[in-house]
Amino acid sequence: MREINELTDVEDPAWPVLGEELRKAAVPVEVLDADPGGGTAALLQMQVTVRSYLGAVVLHSGGMFLDGGWLRVYGSPAAGNPRRMPGFARVNAFPSDTDPAWLPEAGLVVAHDVLGGVFAIQGGPGARAGLPGQPGEMVYFAPDSLRWDALGAGYGAWLSWMLSGGTEEFYEGLRWPGWREETRGLDGEQGLSLFPPLWSAQAHQDLAATSRKAVPMAELLGLERETGRELDEADPGFLGEW
Repeated sequence: MREINELTDVEDPAWPVLGEELRKAAVPVEVLDADPGGGTAALLQMQVTVRSYLGAVVLHSGGMFLDGGWLRVYGSPAAGNPRRMPGFARVNAFPSDTDPAWLPEAGLVVAHDVLGGVFAIQGGPGARAGLPGQPGEMVYFAPDSLRWDALGAGYGAWLSWMLSGGTEEFYEGLRWPGWREETRGLDGEQGLSLFPPLWSAQAHQDLAATSRKAVPMAELLGLERETGRELDEADPGFLGEW
């Protein structure tokens, strides 16, 4: 395994470039303070450098709330932040001590949205069989279909797209009048549960008429995984640890 200085002392680190994108973002962005110790520990386990956007986010931020909190992108544990954003290592169930033999079950979960959607990086060898896409490609577990889809881009391109306003296109048909007010007050461990649920035809007849309540993200993801097993007779697999 590479030592931490090999991962952090690099030419052309990504954070200055990403920082400019954050300043010019087309959507509201809240960047939480990083925990340097947690960030370096996560980098060691992942073995990625800060030349990548992923390494830069994990080392230099405690995570981000994008577009009014609709999307939560994980970094190091948020240092003293009352909004309870979990860290990248916790969400991915990293071992407590760096373990060169450890592999993710189905890739690395990098973000959740408020609906219980899951963004992950396809893990390649060692990842759960059947996950779509190519190694290193972003994939998305959709709460309306309860299935994984490949997005055709890597983490850096995906994050740049989200910052440039891609959430509006990506979530077309999945938002309702007043959604900003409902998501703004949620913390990083909460999502919105809809009834009728998003995977039902009834919900899409009038999304604004659904009843919505804040629930723990663990509860929302657990229900999605259980329902996916029942409806598709297939386990969607790891959706994040809480």
